[in-house]
Amino acid sequence: MKPQEVHDMADDLLVEFVGNTREELFNLRFQHATGQLENTARLGQAGRDLARGLTIARERGIDVDRELKRQRENG
Repeated sequence: MKPQEVHDMADDLLVEFVGNTREELFNLRFQHATGQLENTARLGQAGRDLARGLTIARERGIDVDRELKRQRENG
């Protein structure tokens, strides 16, 4: 995802993006460890996307972990 697209996201979408990217990165790492990952470049791409999302969240003063927990509790 392009940096400007992440930067233009609303706060709630940014938190959701970080959560989804964390999950995707976990799945990619698992697939890589089991030899099922074909596109290994996606690992680096997902890592950069996660770092970009977390950086923008910190700039905005958003505690991503707390917001993700709140979203899980509320459904």
